[in-house]
Amino acid sequence: MQLAHNTLVAVVDGEKFSLFRSAGTEAAPKLTPIAVPDVGDADPIASGGRHHSSSANPDDRQLVEDGHAGAVADVLNKMATGGQLEGLVVIAAPKTLGELRKHWHKALSAKLVAEVAKEVTNASADEIAALLAKHS
Repeated sequence: MQLAHNTLVAVVDGEKFSLFRSAGTEAAPKLTPIAVPDVGDADPIASGGRHHSSSANPDDRQLVEDGHAGAVADVLNKMATGGQLEGLVVIAAPKTLGELRKHWHKALSAKLVAEVAKEVTNASADEIAALLAKHS
């Protein structure tokens, strides 16, 4: 995948959130880490999570992870509606990506270049760039 200059890459799982900016060329992107806005406490109700513990969702950990995803989506939505995004690639753990999608604002959806369902929150910027280079 080629990344346009200034495209943001968000890397998310149920606990972590990292942002990178594409600072190279489209053919040879260089991902530079940027400061992550505060997502606040991952409160499942405040961030839009509506799941309840049950046999299908047996513990509160999933509620916290869903809450974190909702809080991250809120941050990305504010960036999109505030004109701070030219393009966005989201790489997230599969469950987290599913939860994020529930919260996308139309302005964010319009800026979304790609979604990659993969757990890479512990990967380096170079490893993430290599993953994106292989992704079509």
